[in-house]
Amino acid sequence: MTVDQPAKVPTHHAIWAKTDQRARSRRTGGPAWNPLTAHALDTAACVGQLWDRYLTPALHARFAEAFGAGNAALARRVVMLLAALHDLGKGSGCFLRKFGRGRYDDANLLRGKALRDWKELARAVDLPRDPDDNAQVDARHEHITAAHLPRLLGCAGEDCAGVGPCTAGLHAVALLLGGHHGHIPGAESVDRAFGAAPFERWNHVYRPFVAELAELIGVPLDQMPRLVRPERPSVLPLFAGLVILADWLASSEDHFAFRRLEDPPMNWWTASLREAEKAIGELLLDRWAPEPASWHDLFPGTEPRPFQVAALAALPRNGPALVIVESDTGSGKTRLAFAAAHSLALRCGHQGLFLAMPTRAATGQIGAELRAFATRASGGTGTAHLAVVHGGAEGTELAHRLLDGTRTPHQGVLEALHDSIEAGISTDTAPDRENGSTRVVLHPWYLRRCLGLVSTFGIGTVDQLALAPQRTRHWMLRLLGLAGKVVVIDEAHAYQLFQQRMLGAAVEWLADAGASVVVLSATLPSAVHRLLVEAWCTGQQRPLDDLGQRGPITVVDQTGVLTRAGAAKPSEPVRTGVRLAPDPGPERLARHLLAEGTRGGITSVIRNRADSAIELYGATASLAEQYGWGEHEIVLLHGRLMGRHRLPIEDRLIGSLGPGNDRARTNPSRPARLLVIATQIVEQSLDIDVDRMYTDLAPVDLLLQRRGRLWRHPANRTAEQGDWAPLTVLWHPDPAGLPIVEPPGNNDGLVYAPYTLAATWHALTRRRRNADGVYPMATPGHSRALVEEVYGDDGPTDPGSLAALLGRTRAAWRAGLDSEYAESDTKPFRPFGRSRTKPVKAGSLTSGRAHGDGDGDGGLATGAPGISGLSRLGEKSLEFLAFYRQAQNRLTYDRAGHLPVDGRYYADDAAERRRQQRDFQLNTLAIPARWVTDERAVPAPDRWPVIDHPALKYRSTALFHPRTGQCVSGPVGLAYDERRGYRR
Repeated sequence: MTVDQPAKVPTHHAIWAKTDQRARSRRTGGPAWNPLTAHALDTAACVGQLWDRYLTPALHARFAEAFGAGNAALARRVVMLLAALHDLGKGSGCFLRKFGRGRYDDANLLRGKALRDWKELARAVDLPRDPDDNAQVDARHEHITAAHLPRLLGCAGEDCAGVGPCTAGLHAVALLLGGHHGHIPGAESVDRAFGAAPFERWNHVYRPFVAELAELIGVPLDQMPRLVRPERPSVLPLFAGLVILADWLASSEDHFAFRRLEDPPMNWWTASLREAEKAIGELLLDRWAPEPASWHDLFPGTEPRPFQVAALAALPRNGPALVIVESDTGSGKTRLAFAAAHSLALRCGHQGLFLAMPTRAATGQIGAELRAFATRASGGTGTAHLAVVHGGAEGTELAHRLLDGTRTPHQGVLEALHDSIEAGISTDTAPDRENGSTRVVLHPWYLRRCLGLVSTFGIGTVDQLALAPQRTRHWMLRLLGLAGKVVVIDEAHAYQLFQQRMLGAAVEWLADAGASVVVLSATLPSAVHRLLVEAWCTGQQRPLDDLGQRGPITVVDQTGVLTRAGAAKPSEPVRTGVRLAPDPGPERLARHLLAEGTRGGITSVIRNRADSAIELYGATASLAEQYGWGEHEIVLLHGRLMGRHRLPIEDRLIGSLGPGNDRARTNPSRPARLLVIATQIVEQSLDIDVDRMYTDLAPVDLLLQRRGRLWRHPANRTAEQGDWAPLTVLWHPDPAGLPIVEPPGNNDGLVYAPYTLAATWHALTRRRRNADGVYPMATPGHSRALVEEVYGDDGPTDPGSLAALLGRTRAAWRAGLDSEYAESDTKPFRPFGRSRTKPVKAGSLTSGRAHGDGDGDGGLATGAPGISGLSRLGEKSLEFLAFYRQAQNRLTYDRAGHLPVDGRYYADDAAERRRQQRDFQLNTLAIPARWVTDERAVPAPDRWPVIDHPALKYRSTALFHPRTGQCVSGPVGLAYDERRGYRR
């Protein structure tokens, strides 16, 4: 089309939506810009595909109620039209004058023929012109959409130049569309937008635009005020999330071509439908389609345990459910969660499964289990999608194996990583599938922020779930990604009160949306159990109906009926002999461990702080030769190590101390003896099995979790070991024989609340000891009593000398909980408000840039302090890349200088970028943020030198001397050792 034929071009077709920023369209002979109508149709087509292939039956019903008066087919078209109108505000001077001025725009757009041609066309078709730039009111285009759309869709209220009441539904969806760039605007932003594009100047452009889209999509415009009535709370953010997802899809030049003005709009629409169908297929955005399967189909070579059978039998015959599983570590909770998810997906049509883990490190091994499950549970021999969802996902080995869609046979994930690090080559050679099963992959598109949650299968940190109901950018998309799934929350006891309350808010939204939730815990305090059940019933808007059974499995259906299942007492309790021993100090403890271990067996020592673990390792390493131990027989593992050095250690432990390939037989790689000194990484992340365990005094729920790595795999047991697994709890006594739990006497009180340490010591010592001074403990029978004694509402009572310590520390603990409670009360959106009974309105969901992006993932969050969304409270950390500076300023990943740093820029989907980001993640360290402010401060990142490599220009980077390990650039004052990690 040329400007010599202006009469053939409707005015609204001259509004541009996208410009050819990187000249991709022009290189293939296409136009330099894409009309707004064309992009609108692309977006509508994506919504139609997502409706058909991604949204669940529950969401269909909710959208049908909100947008089609119960008619799902009509609602589908209405939602398509509304999504198509999201960029209406691009018809405004403040947007149109940005032609060729984008961040990535080819300079030829601004200076060349394309801009001149577009301006000439705009004048020829009488597109409204800007007044003088200095007088132009500026507003974001999505806010202009929110301002004008209700009037265009038929609202006749006073705010829309009418005389009656406003149509609330139209104003609600307009506001939600005004948030398609991440934040739903407030009234002030919308009011300002009226002045940026006065309706009387743009009415003659907007109305034909809306009418043309309605005609092509097949929506009766005159019925919109009657049809658009979004009243159920979850529909509001889910509608906004659906529009965001469709807009992102439609904006991809990989999938959608720019349209030519000379082609009729019906041709545009036909092309949009065709390209949307292809895009959804290529990105694997299809619902989970499981087929009926037995336990043996899902987990070949295993038999279900009685509590697993009971839990599956207790699931409701139809509708979603909240399932809470309380069982010992290693008892099979994860497999039960997967089997329950499969069953619920069959019954409810859930879109997928998301597994929320306590830490990034915990996602690695369990991610491999989820991948194996997905190969068998996806109902065919096609391809399933599994995303890794956390701040460091792009650099994880699991993500890269999925990105490549391959794996090395006969090697564990971490073993393959170790080999590739040592050899500097890729080990991906074989397809990641079993014969006749589904292939599981990860598309690079899902590594973009928030998109991992959209994937059919996903595994990530619990932070993602905690952020879903908070005012962070694109929170609506996070919620959409979770709302159709079975959401599994692992290690539910391990989260602080703030996180648990954030999870409660998320559960309310998920219940209202029709999702299912499975909660796993070895030791769940009754208060947390109650919080989750109440959140579910609030989301369902049903009162709790507890049928009064007993058992470790809780199931609450969509009507609020609570049933329990599973034996009240397991047939084979796990027996532990607990011994409390004063900590003798690192040297004496080292001598004891080395002497005891000479006769064989695997000993694990779990310390609460990395400093303690490093100190004990130093003592044992210096004494090892005296006791006949080799250097390779003592292992140190903690979080101060780079992944490049930590992951091979984890791999070694999993390979030698894990279950092996045949759980019915002793792992043939199991060594005769080994001493493992570690921090909480062992309790949270690794499926290993030890013969003896020593642990610092820790909160009782974490002690029980740590105990789960002791005698974990029955095949490794010998007759000589007896019936009671030996667990020694090390504590610090004061002169009166009471535990020291507060700093500076015991810095473990900086890691865990001193009260929980004192109360745990009290709960253990109250038990009756045998003649050998051992406290017998059988779990899970004793677990609940121990947990409730520490965390119960009344707390422990002690009339003796411990009373003052318990009273003082409990008061401080309760004050801290009150602070967390107050913080958690202000952060989340809740579907039924603080009253838990009144549905939230769209106007109550507003946010802004000060609330941040929600990308903290446990580190420093973006946004204004006190306002930004947070996934957890407590100490923040600073992440940075750590490299070695060799001679001639050559940077390497390794001390020896064999692996050079690749600092070049690559396209997002380039294989070179994936390798680069994996290497970056392997060389990432995190230090406490307080280290840049305390009396021994290291320089803050804003004072670190900028590294002159394109990919490092905006990354915090530290350089270390390859011989001394001292930091020579960046946080000077740090040192790094490949075995002991970083230190100050």
